[in-house]
Amino acid sequence: MTAFVLVAGAWLGSWAWEEVAAELRAAGHDVHPVTLSGVAEKQGVPAGQQTHVQDIVDEIARRDLREVALVGHSYAGIPVGQAAERIGDRLARVVFVDSNVPVNGGSFVSAWPSGRAMVEASIAETGGFWAPLTAADYAGQGLDDAQIARIVSGSTPHPGATLTEPAVLARPLGDLPATYVKCLLDGPEPSDEVAELLKSEHWRLVELDTGHWPMFSRPRELARILLDECR
Repeated sequence: MTAFVLVAGAWLGSWAWEEVAAELRAAGHDVHPVTLSGVAEKQGVPAGQQTHVQDIVDEIARRDLREVALVGHSYAGIPVGQAAERIGDRLARVVFVDSNVPVNGGSFVSAWPSGRAMVEASIAETGGFWAPLTAADYAGQGLDDAQIARIVSGSTPHPGATLTEPAVLARPLGDLPATYVKCLLDGPEPSDEVAELLKSEHWRLVELDTGHWPMFSRPRELARILLDECR
């Protein structure tokens, strides 16, 4: 039995995984969606990037999870990648779902030069938080109106410090057993950092014909990929 630990990207909490989690549990696995500090039901909890790494590590340790499939979506790939190397032999595989990946000494905004000014301006204007997207921002991502409404209504401002603080890696990320799920509507090619990591014998690429939020647009297909990759 695999213990799936699911971490959604910016603005989202554990609720985002409801449909995927149901599929994984139906297949007989242990599933633990995580809400990171400062968002969703944990709004008001101070958080930097290392807080989010520790949120994940602590959840795994508290539940004494083994054979962990650690899944990070979007922003969450950065803390998930760091947590994956810190949990040692508890890790079975890490899956990055159309996500950023941590670069030692780099941050979320440093890895996104074209979006850095926009994110930093939002943080400055919103009292230290990155404001959630609007419904119009989800166009072209394979989502119907109800799915977009669900994401928008559930999103909460994201702690800005988690986006600007640097990642800390003790060893090369390419050494981890990993799968990268590329959502094609969000761009057909992985980032340069991911493309380099995919040269590792430990990494695999899976493509999914949907947008950046597959837990909403294609939950069954995403769950099937997780089950296939984490056997």
